[in-house]
Formats: sequence, structure tokens, C-alpha cells
Amino acid sequence: MAFDSYGDFVRRLDRAGELKRFTQPVATELEITELANREMKQPGGGKALLFEKPTVNGQVSPFPVAINTLGSWKRMALALDADSVDVVAAELGAILKAKPPMSLREAGKLLASFFELRHTKPKRVRTGPCKEVVHRFESPPTRLVPWPEAPQIRCDTPPSAAAGWAAPTLRDLPILRCWPLDGGRFVTLPCVVTQDPDTGERNVGMYRIQIYDDLTAGMHWQLQKVGARHGRRYYETGERMPVAVFLGGDPIFPFAATAPLPDGMDEFLLAGYLRKKSIELVKCETCDLEVPANADFVIEGYVDPKEPLRDEGPFGDHTGFYTLPEPYPVFHVTAITHRKDAVYPATIVGIPPMEDFYMGGASLKLFLPVFKMNFPEIVDLALPAEGVVHNLVFVSIRKTYPLQAYKIMHGLWGMGQMMFTKYIVVVDDDVDVQNTSEVLFRLCANTDPQRDSIFTKGPSDVLDHATSEIACGSKLGIDATRKLPGEGFHRPWPPIIKMSEEIRQKIAAQFPP
Repeated sequence: MAFDSYGDFVRRLDRAGELKRFTQPVATELEITELANREMKQPGGGKALLFEKPTVNGQVSPFPVAINTLGSWKRMALALDADSVDVVAAELGAILKAKPPMSLREAGKLLASFFELRHTKPKRVRTGPCKEVVHRFESPPTRLVPWPEAPQIRCDTPPSAAAGWAAPTLRDLPILRCWPLDGGRFVTLPCVVTQDPDTGERNVGMYRIQIYDDLTAGMHWQLQKVGARHGRRYYETGERMPVAVFLGGDPIFPFAATAPLPDGMDEFLLAGYLRKKSIELVKCETCDLEVPANADFVIEGYVDPKEPLRDEGPFGDHTGFYTLPEPYPVFHVTAITHRKDAVYPATIVGIPPMEDFYMGGASLKLFLPVFKMNFPEIVDLALPAEGVVHNLVFVSIRKTYPLQAYKIMHGLWGMGQMMFTKYIVVVDDDVDVQNTSEVLFRLCANTDPQRDSIFTKGPSDVLDHATSEIACGSKLGIDATRKLPGEGFHRPWPPIIKMSEEIRQKIAAQFPP
């Protein structure tokens, strides 16, 4: 089931008993964050929250705010229209492992699997719900517009009575100020569309956006991100870089924007496959980029390479600490379009567990078959919540030769966003890596710290405040597997304590639990 809008998904959550509604006014300044943070800390991620009357500077916004919508395994499964994320991962793994069929039955199964791929390719349409209300901003300013000034605005489509304002700018949208020391309001769940000027390849990434004033914002695409790479090419040519930001639509969009896809692979292909329906794309009003026709909001604009960078931040980040101000490009808004009944989707990040734990965990489950194709010995991977998405990785392997654990460490550090991982712990295949207590037990029991550890250097998360230099740091790998001859261990390896199966069954039959 593909969702036609974020409101459609919210109603689905409501029917499933996964939604809490707030009908009274709640401020987008800090108050929504406090309620959302409290909910996200509940067992299993709590419920999704819908604020029907969010206030912006004391005024009720006509656009409700939905938050924590993907913050549990159940809601992630609902977004994927599946019984569980594991079911979707198994389907994707079956396609990746497909072999020539040896019978008609196998051929039928293979055909059914590949039949789902027909939805991966997006299709272009002339218009869509995201253009029900269109606001163009004529002669975008080359300087920063102070808050008290009103930009020149042309409203191409008369807003509905429910839309409230005649022409909303950035400061009119219910954008959150999340934490007390934040530098301002931040768009926290944006899907940012950019295009490689040389190849035409599209990228959809998620980079936070700090609101400076009515029509300018900070575009926080980090050094190693694809959007930043596209930007560097425009900075080399000196041409204005078109950028489109969309919010809402199908909930699979923000998930796809954060998925660890190979560079150059279109996120809309993954989204189309997962929603089992082709993405309908519509051309933007003020640039040639394309966005989903069913998006709730679209913010169009550009980055000018000739303009100085501007400090962005501080921001209370997924690390659990504030990231301090750093210079980033300025995003100028040329148009805002939206549905008449748009729902503003948001998230918050901070001390784990948060909503991003489930989004990151779902990505790992879906792409585990890819890891296994490269490293067949891998049994399972886990990203503990305490590792704030990618600082800490547990991996279990079927070990058959000496130093195999180190091969896995180096291999994982070389795969996409796994380069940001600070700590990798490798354990044997009989360890449940989803159980942090079990992994820590093997870590303490099976290792000699000097013999079984390795330090190396590599790229680090730009948001990591602990590194000596920004985006550069060290990494630690720990081999917590049983040691084999050739790994510096010269004694017999003892067996782990375990009751015999015969006694276990006898006692279970005589003394039921």
C-alpha cells in the first residue's frame, strides 16, 4: 500500500492505535520537543504524535505537525506496508540472491519477485497535489532579509480558507526549535534534491536546514555527503546550484533519503520498490529539478557559489551533544508550494534512544543482504542505540580461519557510511548481536586487550565533537571471537558453560515454567 500523503499515513497510524493527538495549542519552540523526547524514551519507541494546533511565535499554524511517526518497529513496518521490517529485508535479499530457476515452480517465484521491480522507475506527471497552493517569491534577495521586512510575494494560486496565511514564508511554517541552545529553528526531516551538473544523476539526501529569515536558510550538507559533492562542482563553475526540498508525501521518502545507497543510485528507485508503486515526479516551479507530486510541502531555491558561507548551528544533534557553529552554504528560497491539507513532518535528535534508532535499524536490516553478498561469513549486524546510529557496530561471523575478524573490520570501514563507525566488535555466530548484554559478556570474556584490538585512522562524522580534527579520527576494532591457532593464543580454548539438552528437556517436562 502506497500512501498518498503524510496525512494519509497519519490516519493509518491512528487506525492502528499508534497515534496520540494533541488538540490544544503547543509551541513549536521547545515544547513539542519535550513531549516528543518523553514519548521516544518510552519502551519500544512510544507512539507517534500529532499536534493539531502547533504555534509559531504564539500564533496557531494551519499546518499540523506529526512527529515520531517512524519511531518504532511497528510503525516502520506500517510505513513499508509489511508485517515486519524483516519480511521486507527477506524479499529484497531473495531478489539479490536470485539464481537461474531449475523448475517451473522456481521460475514462478522468480518472476513474482522481479514483477515487483516494475515499480522502481519513477514516472513524470504534469502536476500534482504538492502544487495545490503555489507561492513564488519574485526577485529573490541577494542579501539576507531581516525578520521585520516583508519579501515581495506573488501568490499564483489563491490559498484555501484552511491555509490560513496568504503567502507563508519559512518563518510561517511550523518548523521546530528543538533544544534550548539551538541557533534557531531547524527543518529536521527534509528530503533535499540535488543533481550532479556533469552526469545529471539525482540525489535525495537528508541535511538539516537552519532558518535564518523569511527566505534564507543554512544548508548543512556535510563534507562526505553526495549533496556536498554536487555543490563542490557548482562552486568550481561559479553557477547557481538549484536545490529543492520536499517534506511529507509517502513516509518511505525520508527513509529512502537516509538509506545507505551506493553513490549514484537514485533514492526514488528504492522508494518505488518499497512502496510497490512508481513515484510520480513533477517539475519544480522555479527550477528544473523534480520532486514527488504527492509531497506535502516543496521549498524551491538555490545556493549561490559566489556568496560567502554563513555559520550554521549550534544544534542539539544525534550525538547527544550540541554541534557547534560551522560555515555552510546559504539556501535562498524562490518558491514554496504545498497541499491545501498539508501535514508538516518533523523529528528530533538527541540523547538516544530516538526516532532515528529505528530508521537506522531498518536500513541496516534491509541492506544486510548486501553486506552478506560482500562478506558471506557475516551472520548479523547491530547498531546499538548507545552508538547513536553508527558510532558502534556489533557483527557476528562464522569464523573459519585466523584473523578473519580483522578482514571484516576493514571491509565494513570501507563500505559507504560505515566509514564513520568508531568501534566495531566482532563475535562468533552463536552470539545474538541484538542483545547488547550478550555481546559485552563475550567482549570481556574472549579478549586480551592488546592482542585482540586494532587502531586505525579514517574519515569521521563531521558531527563528532570528540575528534581532534573535524571529520578526521581514529577507529578501534575488537576481535571478541574464539581464538584459533595463528592468532597469538597458545592454550586450549575452554568450552562455554551449557546444560545438556537431555536434562533441559527432562526438567522442562517435569517442572513446566
